[in-house]
Amino acid sequence: MKKILFFFGLLAVSFGNAQEAKQMTFKESPAILKINTDQLYGTLTVPDTENRCPVALIIAGSGPTDRNGNNLTMKNNSLKLLSEALAKNGIASLRYDKRGIGESKALAPFESGLVFENFIEDAKSWVNFLKQDRRFSQITIIGHSEGSLIGMLAGAKANKFVSIAGAGDAADKVLKAQIASKATKPLEDLTFPIIDSLKSGNTVKKVDPMLNSLFRPSIQPYLISWFKYNPQTEIKKLTIPVLILQGNNDLQVTVQDAEALSKSSNNGELLIIDKMNHVLKIIDGDKQANFASYNNSTLPISEELANKIVSFIKK
Repeated sequence: MKKILFFFGLLAVSFGNAQEAKQMTFKESPAILKINTDQLYGTLTVPDTENRCPVALIIAGSGPTDRNGNNLTMKNNSLKLLSEALAKNGIASLRYDKRGIGESKALAPFESGLVFENFIEDAKSWVNFLKQDRRFSQITIIGHSEGSLIGMLAGAKANKFVSIAGAGDAADKVLKAQIASKATKPLEDLTFPIIDSLKSGNTVKKVDPMLNSLFRPSIQPYLISWFKYNPQTEIKKLTIPVLILQGNNDLQVTVQDAEALSKSSNNGELLIIDKMNHVLKIIDGDKQANFASYNNSTLPISEELANKIVSFIKK
């Protein structure tokens, strides 16, 4: 039976049965990163140990995904569960709300002022934040989905890097492939010229209202900045140990993406996890069951995923 105890706002978890006796207890506390006059907010999870321990910076994926792997329409707690799994094995972690998201929303009140480089610099600043904490012996960056590319670009400041469900190509190519797989030729004719213009660094003034969700003027500066980076190029630059993880039941990112990253990495280890989906859960059912897991916070994450990350960090 799991018991949850609260101490002055810090969460302590103790495990009462024999099977879990070897797992470490841990505490969670708020983490605040000051950037000029603004602040980014996160959660620091630290195992109960008097010794220095490794720490992981966990970077969430695209869209309004918060530090726990959730958004307003789904709650799966994938990144929270990953953090807890690491802590039970003696590894601390820091997960955070990216600017414009969750508790860090004030850092990007207008999306027109947001570019991809903001996320890269924020990740680097969090690494520096962790380096100043004498409790930690080494730093691993763990990037999920879009967070994988952010992590690659900040990876030179860390000791190790883990990519989970990271795209294997530049975002413009990924977007075109997604549109081509689901849309008709007329929609391709509408969208592809816009993508090409943004790829070349030029905004598009006239956008069909039907396409505003993808290409509204306020989001175009972000897309231009994001399209500049090719994950295969960026992962090749890393001289630190790299672990590439991918589920073969992922509806958003493919095994081919992970293989492309692995081929480009000079220090990469690749693991394909059977039946794991995009939110790190093991799915035996059909596509409906896969989507249902996006909103199931009680379903555990892949044990193989957690164990592999733990062994990679401790190696």
